[in-house]
Amino acid sequence: MQAQDIARPLRVLHFVTGGFSGATQVAVDLCLAAREDPGIQTLLVLRRKRNTSAARVQQLRDQGLQVQVVSNWLHLLTVWELRKIMRAWRPDVVFAHGFSDHIWGRRAAVAEGVPCIYHVEHNSHERYTPRRLRQALALQPYTQASIGVSEGVRTALIERGFAPERCLAIPNGIALERFPDALLPPHWQQREAAILMASRFARQKDHATLIQALALLRQRGLRPVLYLAGAGSARLRAQAEALVRQLDLQEQVQFLGNVADVPQRLASTQLFVLSTHWEGMPLALVEAMAAGCACVGSEVLGVRELIAHERTGLLVPHADANALADALQRLLQNPALAQRLGQAARRHAVANFGRDQMWQRYRALLNVPPAPALCSN
Repeated sequence: MQAQDIARPLRVLHFVTGGFSGATQVAVDLCLAAREDPGIQTLLVLRRKRNTSAARVQQLRDQGLQVQVVSNWLHLLTVWELRKIMRAWRPDVVFAHGFSDHIWGRRAAVAEGVPCIYHVEHNSHERYTPRRLRQALALQPYTQASIGVSEGVRTALIERGFAPERCLAIPNGIALERFPDALLPPHWQQREAAILMASRFARQKDHATLIQALALLRQRGLRPVLYLAGAGSARLRAQAEALVRQLDLQEQVQFLGNVADVPQRLASTQLFVLSTHWEGMPLALVEAMAAGCACVGSEVLGVRELIAHERTGLLVPHADANALADALQRLLQNPALAQRLGQAARRHAVANFGRDQMWQRYRALLNVPPAPALCSN
């Protein structure tokens, strides 16, 4: 591999969906963290989605990021536009994030002779058809490593046939400065005894089980408010709203849509739930832990790596409304337990899941210190 041109910083390109999912946020956070490193220059390239608004892209640019957007409607066009960007910008390293974007990003990088290419897998359950899996595996010889955002995702990659020696795990991180001690109320009782789930409406999320658990709690004489934050699929949100009406829970459930003050909402709420069918490394749950919420999560890959049952939160069987209602009832009726779990969750998140920690692990792949240099085979 040719040495990097010493006259310029190492150029690192991140390619990811423009759907502003968790994968998008990780790529954004890696670009933001790299701003502090004079030896590294980053470019974020988004694949346009329906919700890739010009305003959201401009917000990223206002944060000091270089951002470009490529087409989505035809994969050949996506690859062609990416190749044009790479030819002009000459990246030394490409991180291609998420399914199926990691296929198109790596194809473009291979075609343009990018010397260092990484595949980042963000979920343990992706929609790989046999054809897509063959396409992904065919790119292995040109890929330095396949990165799972949790140990569970790394395991899933190996089970799909990716070479174990080229698979590694780098846990996602969050911007811990958004969760300072001053944000948290000094007394647990100052938090609302309510439930919050901050998650987009998508097939992998299980809002229905949480809504059903709320109905079970009402039968037991408990009527906590449930806040559902996040946008996503309008069709799936409509299904959740219909279920709320069917169970006559309109007075208890509030659909918030996208909210700008997530840290403040988390810090003012006692309980956080991530009811889900599958995960990679859920940032929403990490944020809730950093905010000191008592957290309840479905026992699936990605969640059970974050929550140590009975120590940093509670795990419940997947899609089990009765078990979820039992866990929530426990926490609502035992504030001391909820406070203890919330405090332990915060300590765990702060110690292990900061954005800077994530960035240092990615940065180590680049072999940058003491002087910028490309990674080697």
